Amino acid sequence: MPQPQPRPRTGRTPSAARLVRGAAVGAGLAVLPLSAGCSVEDDAAGRNKASRTPAISAVSAQVVAPAKVEVIAGLTNCEAEIRVEADELRQGICHTAKADYLITTFPEERFQQTWLDSAGMYQADFLVGLRWVISADVKSLKRFRPQVGGTIVHMSGMGPSSAPSPS
Repeated sequence: MPQPQPRPRTGRTPSAARLVRGAAVGAGLAVLPLSAGCSVEDDAAGRNKASRTPAISAVSAQVVAPAKVEVIAGLTNCEAEIRVEADELRQGICHTAKADYLITTFPEERFQQTWLDSAGMYQADFLVGLRWVISADVKSLKRFRPQVGGTIVHMSGMGPSSAPSPS
């Protein structure tokens, strides 16, 4: 059986195109968390339009993602009391004059997806971000969204809805 011939070494450095491509990928990855703070909103006619002025704190929450329970709580003007400290998630509860709510963070996206799948059997609304979830009433979630970003998701009680609810 013939052996494949080794490629001769040319002593060349990587091509300029390869270096440029690597730099572009690196720059894109660096900018990605900053662009995650932008959101899509529905206008009165029901058309989607991009939010033109994302809140600075929402961008900050995305940069530190996956954020700690304490960071998200601080952005919602609360000091969370940690209820669960496990390998799969951390959960804190916030008690304020306006609402009581849960903040849950996950070390990996798969844990968040499992948690959301389990929560699908209950009828509830959540503000979902990069490896974090806030559980509260819709009015509170709409109030938190400019500070922390994320998407409001309605669980119908039979599993997750097919699309995020407009907010």
